[in-house]
Amino acid sequence: MRRPLALPLVGLAILAVIAGGLSIKMIREGRNGTAVESAEAGPQPAVEIGGPFELVDHNGRKVTDRDFRGSYLLVFFGYTFCPDVCPTALAKVAAVLDELGPLGDRIQPLFISVDPERDTPEVLAEFVHQFHPRIIGLTGSPNRIAEVARAYRAYYRKVTQEELTGEKGSGDDYLMDHSAYLYLMDPEGRFVRVFSHTDPPERIVEALRKVLGAAAAS
Repeated sequence: MRRPLALPLVGLAILAVIAGGLSIKMIREGRNGTAVESAEAGPQPAVEIGGPFELVDHNGRKVTDRDFRGSYLLVFFGYTFCPDVCPTALAKVAAVLDELGPLGDRIQPLFISVDPERDTPEVLAEFVHQFHPRIIGLTGSPNRIAEVARAYRAYYRKVTQEELTGEKGSGDDYLMDHSAYLYLMDPEGRFVRVFSHTDPPERIVEALRKVLGAAAAS
């Protein structure tokens, strides 16, 4: 897979820490300060996170949120040129699915690109297939991506080589600063909880077992 030129990551790391803190605060508190569930907290009154979308999957097929009704979703926003966070997150999702076994068939992981300029369906297909065959990559127009990111309160921003080093680069010499959280949505498309990128796979597996078990018992 084609990769951009390596950029110094110190500045980007600082931006990511700041943005990540703001993003998780928004998710936990909501626009009006209403608390919602996080990986570290128990159930809280929920705010509106998620919503309708129309994107293109890694096979080039148009899909909407309604195509995934009936399955729990694990939604992650990232990009294929990501040097570390995104590969780590998808590897974690793959480990979670494998650990859950047949129970994991009730979960559909979605990787939504925040870099639609470079992440074509073909590029996404090559990327997600490196981790697990059940992960679906989604892309779309910049406007469509912006809409779904707003709905999930996900942060992203292009960071050019010039911003980081003061030196001009080519058009592909950029990284995407972005939040890094896994959103769990229920089979009706409603927000359940968020997992931090620091949560180990075993903690996510434990939480998912509880959610799926409770759903089966109800």
